[in-house]
Amino acid sequence: MLDPLMLLPDFLLIVGGFLLCRFTAFGRPTWDVVERLVYHLLFPALLFASIVKSPLRPTDAAAMAGAGVALSLLGLGLATLLRHGPGVDARLHASGAQVAFRFNSYIALALADRLLGAQGVALIAILIALCVPLCNAGAVWSLARHGGHNTLREMARNPLIISTLAGLAVRVLDIPLPHWLMETVGRIGQAALPMGLLAVGAGLQWTGLAAAPGLAGGLLAIRHLVLPLAALLLGQWLALPDAQRAILVAFGALPTASSAYVLAVRMGGNGPFVAGLITLSTLLGMVTVPLWVGALRWLPP
Repeated sequence: MLDPLMLLPDFLLIVGGFLLCRFTAFGRPTWDVVERLVYHLLFPALLFASIVKSPLRPTDAAAMAGAGVALSLLGLGLATLLRHGPGVDARLHASGAQVAFRFNSYIALALADRLLGAQGVALIAILIALCVPLCNAGAVWSLARHGGHNTLREMARNPLIISTLAGLAVRVLDIPLPHWLMETVGRIGQAALPMGLLAVGAGLQWTGLAAAPGLAGGLLAIRHLVLPLAALLLGQWLALPDAQRAILVAFGALPTASSAYVLAVRMGGNGPFVAGLITLSTLLGMVTVPLWVGALRWLPP
């Protein structure tokens, strides 16, 4: 079983951002700038550096990789279906749908290292590389469709998608990059997680969830109940090796991406609703991730 307090530092960063924005001189205008910096520079740098430095060999774990993609597509499909539920507000759904299928890749890396060390990090890097573009494209599509944006244009200029594809191209084509450049990009990316989580906290308004508690419950149920259960079943059905099955279940149980808030705000969505969902997802993940990974003990080998 994993330590339930493993995700506590991330949650405390969100709380810290909330307190800084409300009770210090670092008010809302400061965090508007931080959000843009995180979205356009810090997160893309971290994604690019993580993919380029990882031992990216999808063929080494093709079945697990396919299962990870299937989980992302399942989450996207179920989140889209919620739009047709009774009384669902279209703008709130467009903003929050991404919470159901996106995942926190920074927590993913830490969790994989906790489970299996370098082998776990290598396996989760494959899932991140394949599923980040898919999930980001789904999130941009949902927001762009509702906001009247051109979906293909929004995807083509989305910095998270661009950085991920660029990292994949460098890795697959084995393009040599100077050490000083990768060191610089890596150091920029190191600021992404704390600054991103602080920005989430700064934009937090608990009243946002009150606008659609039923929709919020449905999205969080997909993220924290349906997807990890599907990961368990897929790992068993595909007879994955123990290490790959553990990583797949951990991947399915992850809290949602903290950058979902930044994307929603940048594309005209409902930021407070998404911020509340992220906070609850992180809190739920502290409890559910160890439980889902621990459930592997009860399955036959």
